[in-house]
Amino acid sequence: MPTDASIGAAPRFDVLGFGAVAVDDLLYVDEYPPADSKVRVARRQRECGGLTGSALVAAARLGARCAYVGMLGPDELSRFVAERFGREQIDLSHCVCRDDARPVHSTIVVDQSRKTRNVFASFDGAIGADPTRPAAELIGAAAALLVDHHGQQGTIRAARIARASGVGVVADFERNPGGNFDELVTLADHLILSAGFARQLSGKEMPGEVVSELWRRNRQVVAMTCGAEGCWYRGPDAAMVPRHFPAFAIDAADTTGCGDVFHGAYAAALAWGWPLDRRIAFASATAALKATRCGGQSGCPSRAQVEQFLRTRGQ
Repeated sequence: MPTDASIGAAPRFDVLGFGAVAVDDLLYVDEYPPADSKVRVARRQRECGGLTGSALVAAARLGARCAYVGMLGPDELSRFVAERFGREQIDLSHCVCRDDARPVHSTIVVDQSRKTRNVFASFDGAIGADPTRPAAELIGAAAALLVDHHGQQGTIRAARIARASGVGVVADFERNPGGNFDELVTLADHLILSAGFARQLSGKEMPGEVVSELWRRNRQVVAMTCGAEGCWYRGPDAAMVPRHFPAFAIDAADTTGCGDVFHGAYAAALAWGWPLDRRIAFASATAALKATRCGGQSGCPSRAQVEQFLRTRGQ
């Protein structure tokens, strides 16, 4: 496993990922079973996952130059992640290797009739960003950062460096882990949350009110993703009120990882310098296409597929 190396002129990546990666064992069943019952597994599949891990794969599949700069270990699960990231051309040369680090290990039961899933996750070992690495020069040379709530000390360090360097911080938070989480939320200038946690964090219920409550002057974007109900967002224009982007009508097969894919596509579009409305449409289309395919990362589409999808939908 590579470790963070000393660098002179830092390479410029489109997207650096600092948060959690996971190994997901997916079990596909006709219906999620009630308690004390037995059910036939139609299919098993092992994939990489995790908030930041799946977002990075989505961005890389779309053509962004990506690197994972969090922590992995010498264990079998870490080796599985490294092999899969290698296939996606996600750089690991600045990843930190620690004996106590390992990916999240999840079992995901996919209900094929209801198109839902239940996730059972194990968080054993150090996860996410290292407290002291990678080098500040690497962070400052990136176009965008992907962060989540894991490895909070290292993530806050990276986000501080990024904001001081004018690098966008795209955040995917699922819960408040305590500690210095409020500072981490403040450092995220592209705050994109799922509906459930956005409502919890804001204390509001209506989508427009949620987005307005989470807005701060030091932010570029606040967005709330609502699945089949689309996305609500606002940008830095002082006159801008929260806008709604409707979800694309699709025949969903598996929603595993759709939120992470949205974040990855958004981060890639941000790195490419696209305007806000185009970023939201592109991320929404990428997540919609992923939902039509089974698997988390394996269902991530290419940029050509997303652009063709948008053309067929008049975008």
